[in-house]
Amino acid sequence: MIEITIHVSQEEFAILEEAVFEVEDATRWNLFEDFEAKGFRVHGIYETEEEAQAAWAELSGIANVTGALVLRELQDSDWKDSYKEHFKPWAIGPLHWVPVWLKGEYELPDGHEAVWLDPGMAFGTGNHGTTRLCVERLIEARERLGSAAIGGLKVVDAGCGSGILAISAKRLGFGEVAGFDNDPDAVRIAVENAELNETPEVPFAVADLLTGFSERPYDVVLANILAVALIEFCEQIAPVVADGGTLILSGILTHEAEKVKAAFAPLREWKDIQIHELGEWSSVTLIA
Repeated sequence: MIEITIHVSQEEFAILEEAVFEVEDATRWNLFEDFEAKGFRVHGIYETEEEAQAAWAELSGIANVTGALVLRELQDSDWKDSYKEHFKPWAIGPLHWVPVWLKGEYELPDGHEAVWLDPGMAFGTGNHGTTRLCVERLIEARERLGSAAIGGLKVVDAGCGSGILAISAKRLGFGEVAGFDNDPDAVRIAVENAELNETPEVPFAVADLLTGFSERPYDVVLANILAVALIEFCEQIAPVVADGGTLILSGILTHEAEKVKAAFAPLREWKDIQIHELGEWSSVTLIA
């Protein structure tokens, strides 16, 4: 078995998050953001060095990025231990993201919930700035609305990718949660991750920002996608938020946050608009 690691820039990392679902076998790849080292890397496991090289050529060709490959030979029995070097449990408030091999032994505090992560499902660690920002805003929404009330709320994850945000929303106690993505492979992986987390009631569909909001209005709308797409489709996204609802936008570089805010601000009489930053990433939260 061959372990392949590529260190990439923040901009390349953002592109790779989308491109990974376009390759032949997305489940081979995982993307990591290391907050302590302030770095970004791509990681995969392949049978041979030739397969690893070819897979990176495919992925980097789609994403149009370059990077120096670090290859390491593993014993067949050691490949899972290789993943364990990268996957560590972490938490934001009451939500814990935990590698699936710790299921049954990881101790959750009372009232807390876990999202189980499997490196063989292109789920990643969830430990990415844009994802963290979305989860923090979800937790704030839960605190603002009250844990007893959110069970009756409708949530949609637009551009759901591997489904991690929708599953996290369900774990936090939100009621009717759904997700959609325009990539069929991403939706397939999201369904598999929902099964892993025993949340099959969270439906994932193949749709885009023009067709995906089929059950509008929504009490919470999550859109963790590129800023350029948020701005382009702002007139389609803003109206689907219910009165009193919350729109959480992320996937935004810090220098782009004001542009995103300016695109959405005039579309409705928002009660509040907030920008939050985490390193080089930002989220824009609008309360209707």
